[in-house]
Amino acid sequence: MITPDPAPSQPENWQRELARAVSDPAELLRLLELPDSLLDGAQRAAGSFPLRVTRHYLGLIQPGDPDDPLLRQVLPLDEEGQAVPGFVADPVGDSAAALGDGLIHKYHGRALLVVTGACAIHCRYCFRRHYPYAEDSALRNPTAVLTRLRSMPEIREVILSGGDPLSLSDARLQALLDGLEELPQLRRLRIHSRLPLVLPERLTGALISRLAASRLGVSLVLHANHPRELAPTLRPGLQALREAGVTLLNQSVLLRGVNDDTAILTELSEALFDHGILPYYLHLLDPVAGSAHFAVASEKARALHRQLRAQLPGYLLPRLVCEVPGEPSKRPMEAP
Repeated sequence: MITPDPAPSQPENWQRELARAVSDPAELLRLLELPDSLLDGAQRAAGSFPLRVTRHYLGLIQPGDPDDPLLRQVLPLDEEGQAVPGFVADPVGDSAAALGDGLIHKYHGRALLVVTGACAIHCRYCFRRHYPYAEDSALRNPTAVLTRLRSMPEIREVILSGGDPLSLSDARLQALLDGLEELPQLRRLRIHSRLPLVLPERLTGALISRLAASRLGVSLVLHANHPRELAPTLRPGLQALREAGVTLLNQSVLLRGVNDDTAILTELSEALFDHGILPYYLHLLDPVAGSAHFAVASEKARALHRQLRAQLPGYLLPRLVCEVPGEPSKRPMEAP
């Protein structure tokens, strides 16, 4: 039986580790034994979108390798400052679908709550890197958000997003879940988070116990892009989540220089299943300003997906999709 952690009188271990995240490009280069020639570009890029990466994630990166696929996801580069046609501040149409107070309604039966702008790691391809978190967050006025949701009887699923919702404390998450569970029309809760991958200690007994007690069907969607992100220290927390009845899914972003390779994607799906996680989506990059150097052409993406289909059983094959603002669902991109 999973028992809650006692009420902490001081920050929990995961919160202390979160506070130790690296935010100085010079420190990042020093810790990873990378050349000083990368420093000026990293500092310029971090000036508009700050560097942030946990020490756990740094420990998964190969020192001395500037092309390491995990490093590529977190290292600020000069290319981020290049203006590229089609790469915009709001690539998925969040602003057009926003109802206010961090509530976004794009798809039938589902609503998304932007609950925080905080993350444990700043992924350089983040599609919300320009999102106005200071002006639009569900926890700024949770009563108004719950009132609005209560007036939407068609909403059966709420998605917690951000930022990263698991950067919130267990107490704040519990208060939010308590309010959502009072909405009679809700059946499911989905949490999108990269935090367990970059800080496995976040999967506390208190968090898992609370999710197990929910009347809602709970899914946790992780965001692993490379098999090396699935560290052995992640296994106990994932096992506890599965035992608590939480459905574990993964969605990846197809990223040039990170995972645009059939062997890597195959290994990722196999590693996910070994950890009790089902592959869910393989996303084309959302064209957010500052991320063009990660883009993979759609035809190459389709070719990779065809090769994956030949390598994997159907239940390990993620759906290849992209998001187009204004469309009623993700757009399937699989080739026949």
